[in-house]
Amino acid sequence: MKYCSTRGLETGLSFEDVLFSGYARDGGLYMPETIPELSKSHLEQWCNYSYPELVYAIARKFIDEQEISDKSLDKIVRIKHLPDGLNVVELFHGPTLAFKDLGMSVVAGLLNYFLSKNGQHCTVLVATSGDTGSAAIESVRGHDCIDIIVLLPHGLCTPIQELQMTTVIEDNVHVFCAEGNSDELDKPIKQCFAEEKLVSTHNLISLNSINWGRILVQAAHYFFAYYQVCGSVGKPVQVVVPTGAAGNITAGCLAQKMGLPITLVAGVNVNNSVERVIEKGVFSQKEQVHQTLASAMDIQVAFNVERLVYMYASSETTRVKEIMDIFDKEGSVAIPQNIMDSLKKVIVESFVVDDDKIVETMQRIHEQHNYIVCPHTAVAATYHYQRKQDVPHGYIATASPAKFPEAVQRAGAEPVTEGIDHLKDLPTKFQWMKKGEDWYSILLAKIEAVTLGRKTRGPQK
Repeated sequence: MKYCSTRGLETGLSFEDVLFSGYARDGGLYMPETIPELSKSHLEQWCNYSYPELVYAIARKFIDEQEISDKSLDKIVRIKHLPDGLNVVELFHGPTLAFKDLGMSVVAGLLNYFLSKNGQHCTVLVATSGDTGSAAIESVRGHDCIDIIVLLPHGLCTPIQELQMTTVIEDNVHVFCAEGNSDELDKPIKQCFAEEKLVSTHNLISLNSINWGRILVQAAHYFFAYYQVCGSVGKPVQVVVPTGAAGNITAGCLAQKMGLPITLVAGVNVNNSVERVIEKGVFSQKEQVHQTLASAMDIQVAFNVERLVYMYASSETTRVKEIMDIFDKEGSVAIPQNIMDSLKKVIVESFVVDDDKIVETMQRIHEQHNYIVCPHTAVAATYHYQRKQDVPHGYIATASPAKFPEAVQRAGAEPVTEGIDHLKDLPTKFQWMKKGEDWYSILLAKIEAVTLGRKTRGPQK
């Protein structure tokens, strides 16, 4: 299995090459040159697998055995079957109460495997809109061979999300509270990854859904959910995904490309970047990022759309580059109709849910089922009450409601406190990035300080 950039400059890369990368050198994202297709016998065999076994089986299709030997993985995914076909796929039973824990923990393990094997160190750069930062921190905190630098949008995450990042005091964790939104935070990080010498000198990588490893591992979510919901293998299932940067739904498309009989629906908040792609065939960026109850989806640049274009342009990197060059220059591009026709066969619909509707759905589920969902999950679950359910549906629950007490209260329920009560009593450690400051220079200085500090401490044991 070899990998390439979606824009074609780099080809023939190994899994290790792309795991330790952020953006490709040409500004694109990494993807496998081919996507393996599963036989019906594979699908039938896998239906009896545990979640760790599914992760292993899928990873084995994308990672050559010469690169990494068998690993034991131990994570739990649960399905909450509520009446009337409201199947809530709970992906948030990890240490930071978010679905990203599942993918992050596996990717961190893969990173640690290669770093330890090669006697190397890396520095992770992450900008977060909510859950990504805390999950990334939790996956690598205390690791000798990994430092992590996280930029969070101060005041635009929930207080719980922010505390999950600022209360981590391990020496290898470096958190910045920035006076800006998540798209603005992405800019200095992309600047860093655009500088080849900087990346190689400091061994910089990403752990958000820029990283191919995240997409690969998250594909297992869809196989697991499918087997829990389908009734019998081979029957179609529709999965409704709350969507921000489109990494999670890209993983669903990857699973479908491999042969899983699913279609997808993208639920978005009023920052409707993905909805504009699916419903209008236009990838565009609006100037304003709106703050919503579903804060992890407060994004205007859904960068994984580039991976979707690559998959449904039949992996033609020249076409992807032409499309993305226009987007990078003008902030908007019409996606060719034949690509959209292929994409729409898988992501069949997208819909927008505002804050009032989020609260209404949270309240309705609580009153009818005595069950509490987070605002992001409510975005997906809104579809349950709007559309005819002609096939089994799964609704992706991306985070615990414990992280969103204000929204839970607005929905008329008592806030959930399990797993978060201790945070308010912990000391905090972070630095500021104030509006008007040169964030790239601040980030560059931190990267250099991390590398210098590592050299001062001597080689890793």
